[in-house]
Amino acid sequence: MKSLTAAALVVAVGLTACSSTDAGKQATSTGPVTVKVARDPGLDKGAIAAFDQRVAQFEKANPGIDIVPQEYNWTATTFTAQLAGGTLPDVFTVPFTDGRGLIERKQIADISGLVGGLPYASKFNANVAKAGQAEDGKMWAVPIAAYGQALHYNRTLFKQAGLDPDKPPATWDEVRTDAKQIADKTGKAGYAELTTDNTGGWILTTLDYAFGGRTEKLDSDKATAELDTPEMTAVLQQLKDMRWTDNSMGSNFLYDWNGINQAFASGQVGMYVSGGGNYGSLVTQNALKPVDYGVTVLPLMDKPDAGVLGGGTLATVSAKSDDAVKAAAVKWIDFYYLKKLTDKDAAVLDAKTTAASKQPVGAPQLPVFDRATYDESLQWVASYVNVPQQQLKPYTDKMFDQQLVTEPVRSTQEVYKLLDPVVQAVLTKKDADIADLLKKADAEAQALLDRN
Repeated sequence: MKSLTAAALVVAVGLTACSSTDAGKQATSTGPVTVKVARDPGLDKGAIAAFDQRVAQFEKANPGIDIVPQEYNWTATTFTAQLAGGTLPDVFTVPFTDGRGLIERKQIADISGLVGGLPYASKFNANVAKAGQAEDGKMWAVPIAAYGQALHYNRTLFKQAGLDPDKPPATWDEVRTDAKQIADKTGKAGYAELTTDNTGGWILTTLDYAFGGRTEKLDSDKATAELDTPEMTAVLQQLKDMRWTDNSMGSNFLYDWNGINQAFASGQVGMYVSGGGNYGSLVTQNALKPVDYGVTVLPLMDKPDAGVLGGGTLATVSAKSDDAVKAAAVKWIDFYYLKKLTDKDAAVLDAKTTAASKQPVGAPQLPVFDRATYDESLQWVASYVNVPQQQLKPYTDKMFDQQLVTEPVRSTQEVYKLLDPVVQAVLTKKDADIADLLKKADAEAQALLDRN
């Protein structure tokens, strides 16, 4: 990878303020800049074709930049090793919960100056933007997608069980009742739960929020674990009753994110909880049949603090990148992830390209910017929308009305990890002692919080 001369370096830092053609000419003065960018593994041929076409469009507009796709998907068990080993692509994505720690440890590049030059830099939703900001407010990581958790359900299994797929459960009592009916009538898991690779803790925290609890309490710099609570106890008791009394959760209790998506897409699971924008992944990576799909807002207990766990994805640049690569990388982030949300021409081009490859256009997501921008962007691409919007209405009609609550901010993934075996124990051991499990987990979590 060639370095720029001092004169060209100044130009490279200002690439985002230049036209695409000018930027390309400037980059080619010392040869093309190669940027390795993340592409989800396991995509079907249509999704790969759509991605490759977007790459071609970018390279045509930026002839001085070569984009090289590299398969990458963030997982808790592999990310740390990839980061330490320097094997990540130049542009990679991480969950909101990783942003501040990576910034503080300088494990990603400081691209704040480049991001600040983007025309929409001041328009990010403040609650979303802070996930990628350093203490001084400068944005080192760019929020590209946000989500609120949702309840996904299989409409076909609902019909087979004698349930109305247009009236999904609105309370946790209804989730339990419907799950049992699905299991009894179809022999499939009425409801399934993520339990491994930190996802067990993630979804357990999601349910805790929905029941009115929180997993930590912050008082200035002091963080106190709050896992051993009536709300978390009620969540685990609900799961225990569904598993052992109702027998409505199937036989697999070691699901990771990919595993549960595949089981759901293949019709083995009636309901599960995950991010509200999961439709695209289910279609492109798991061959979900759109006719089977339904999604609704997460049921919330009638309590003042009940809320929906929200999070999202940050696009980051490798700390090993030189200034030329950083500048080119931000141009890619702008082109591939963000312009389709803020610019009509870019939105239409992205939608046209995606739809031509028979990939989802119009799947629900919470806005990175504001609701007005989101609604306007849907109008821009209305003629290309190819998702079953009527089936999404139980979610999209109400997704902006629910109280969103950010994920825990201290030792987030570490606490999620220690909660995995808690939910696994409840689902695999009939005599699991919920009180004892939570007491021990609370002590372990507090030890983590005290160290960080």
